[in-house]
Amino acid sequence: MTLYDDALIHTPFGAVAVTAYNDQLAIELLVAVPSDAVEVSKQSKHPLIANACQQIIRYLENPKSSFDIALSQHGTDFQQQVWQAIAAIPVGQVRTYGALAWDIGSGPRAVANACGANNLPLVVPCHRVVAQHGLGGFMQGKPNGLLIKQWLLQHEGARL
Repeated sequence: MTLYDDALIHTPFGAVAVTAYNDQLAIELLVAVPSDAVEVSKQSKHPLIANACQQIIRYLENPKSSFDIALSQHGTDFQQQVWQAIAAIPVGQVRTYGALAWDIGSGPRAVANACGANNLPLVVPCHRVVAQHGLGGFMQGKPNGLLIKQWLLQHEGARL
């Protein structure tokens, strides 16, 4: 079974892959749609995946729509703290790694590492966390990941 067997949503920036392992949801943003992938988002029988797909599609149509997905991610207490702070950033707004770090009593690099460990992008909108001067990183440096971050911020009407 490949990552794309559960659900794939085609997007203007590429695709969103949605999977679940033991009722743990995972979302992956893809710059390109794999050539062997079939869009199955509307066919998934797994309730967690079907619900996530509906909400992601709604977000792609209207960035102000909210997510109502149980935020159950495995991570350290620190990662959980960072993800909660990220989830509180309103649509169309950004926070710097430094400002977020200041709020939780940490350092910007530690916040960036927790962002990179986020398995629920869009739901926990790590694209809203930027560098002091510019976009900063995204998707752990994957090629063209910054194009997705840029698209998401423009989609939400955020200004840097």
